[in-house]
Amino acid sequence: MIRVLIWNEYQHEKSSEEVRRIYPNGIHGALAEILKGEDVSVRTATLDDPGCGITKEVLEDTDVLLWWGHMAHHKVPDEVAYLVRDAVLSGMGAIFLHSAHHSKPFRYLMGTSCNLTWRESQDSELLWVIEPSHPITRGIDRCFRLPAEETYGEPFVIPTPDKLLLIGNYSGGEVFRSGCLYERGNGRIFYFQPGHESFPTYYVPEVQTILRNAVRYVAPTYREMTACPHVRKITDSEPYVID
Repeated sequence: MIRVLIWNEYQHEKSSEEVRRIYPNGIHGALAEILKGEDVSVRTATLDDPGCGITKEVLEDTDVLLWWGHMAHHKVPDEVAYLVRDAVLSGMGAIFLHSAHHSKPFRYLMGTSCNLTWRESQDSELLWVIEPSHPITRGIDRCFRLPAEETYGEPFVIPTPDKLLLIGNYSGGEVFRSGCLYERGNGRIFYFQPGHESFPTYYVPEVQTILRNAVRYVAPTYREMTACPHVRKITDSEPYVID
């Protein structure tokens, strides 16, 4: 059983009738419906939960964390972001969605500003699959179209991905690295760009398939923080010793 925790700011849904109409149970509720299954258990947490719903114990009981944020990155306490960072370094899988590129946990894991160019003009987006053989893009055609999405564009100030899986091409001309894989410590990270709150992106079948595949791919096979022990020199008469 893969234990999934979906974290969502849950702010737009409370302040915008348009967003509430698209996601009446919140973006986290829509994602939970997509992901739950026989081999996946799902919990949710939001910004307004005590401690943002994130504790060391909660993360130790989580195999994969999905993070959606946009308008309230600054309201997430640093200590919560550090807990997420350390859990990923210890092996927890993480999927950062849409504007979570500017979330504290993602920026702490990337070590860069993660800035990009953007606009909201209802451009359509064509997503091209770069790695059709990869487990995350399995079952997806060479490309698929989103009728409307928030436009993101390069330069995207992130480290060069370990593997680039998807490139987005917008009707306004921009291109964007839309599906990026990283390893940090013992954890796998997938950044997936589609998912602006004003559009029903998470109801698109290809987006749902990618998310389901990604959960299974980033789920940990090894879960432990790599330590920094002092060790004694190995000799012929003495075994390897960690002090």
